[in-house]
Amino acid sequence: MTDRRRTPTLAKLREAEGTHERLRAALTEAGIMLPSLRVDLASCVDRSPRGPLLELGGCNLATAEKLVEALGGKPR
Repeated sequence: MTDRRRTPTLAKLREAEGTHERLRAALTEAGIMLPSLRVDLASCVDRSPRGPLLELGGCNLATAEKLVEALGGKPR
């Protein structure tokens, strides 16, 4: 017996994990590491229309400056 509530949750989780991996790879290519980057598991079971969330976590100022530069902003 399949629980119908689990199917959307698994799909959301897989989508979030895929996006997480692509983001981590893109950040790594730009020389940026966010050690706290992870899938917010609670948001994968939430019925909110906002969908799954990724937690970017905290970063030091040097990493924040790299993000600014990678996003096309002016570095300090």
